Amino acid sequence: MSETKNITVHLRIWRQKQGEKKGRFVKYSIEDISPHSSFLEMMDLLNEKLIKSGEEPIEFDSDCREGICGTCGQVIDGVAHSKQKAIATCQLHMRRFKDGQTITVEPFRARAFPIVKDLVIDRGAFDRIISTGGYITANTGSAPDANAIPIPKEKADLAMDAAACIGCGACVAACPNASASLFLAAKISQYALLPQGRPEATRRVMAMIDKMDSEGFGNCSNHGECEAVCPKEISISNIARMRREFLKAALLAR
Repeated sequence: MSETKNITVHLRIWRQKQGEKKGRFVKYSIEDISPHSSFLEMMDLLNEKLIKSGEEPIEFDSDCREGICGTCGQVIDGVAHSKQKAIATCQLHMRRFKDGQTITVEPFRARAFPIVKDLVIDRGAFDRIISTGGYITANTGSAPDANAIPIPKEKADLAMDAAACIGCGACVAACPNASASLFLAAKISQYALLPQGRPEATRRVMAMIDKMDSEGFGNCSNHGECEAVCPKEISISNIARMRREFLKAALLAR
């Protein structure tokens, strides 16, 4: 078996100090990177190099590094999370890049996601949307038996698919209108499809959509870019379901 050759990559990384309105791309190069290392491991090595040379390290978010928390999001070569489908940035490996390739790295950009520093953004708007209704408050007592409430498998599967959303914000970054509709639709669908979510369905959809609008997200115009970059492949069919839920709630509110 032939030995895998380490690579050199050139980077254009967005640098923006905290509180500044303007940032800029800064060029870096890093050598002898194993193709088996992850993109974030490469960023760690670059930061070690910068610290040793007395330069300020690049700020970027990460936590689980397993594609389940959503904090690692970056725009890589113009695509949220990279051109590889169905992964978060932390799941991207350097074998996807060629030796000598130039890679452009920048933060998710949206008015509702202000830049904190460099590649770090404030996703607090998502938390505030969830706080308005992305949960169930009905007291159900102790945990029921698994089959106590019959739920068709198709609906259960769709609800689980929607619940896979990790709230990374790639959908917002990819949308020309910076819409949070796919995120919101997933959070609404995971309850709208199940009987446990029906008692609060009207209040939930009205409150969460109102909050989404007040946070400054744009409107959905069916470009489908959100679905294309979603690391969990959340379907835009959930947006249609959210719209039906909203229409029903609006009619009931009359």
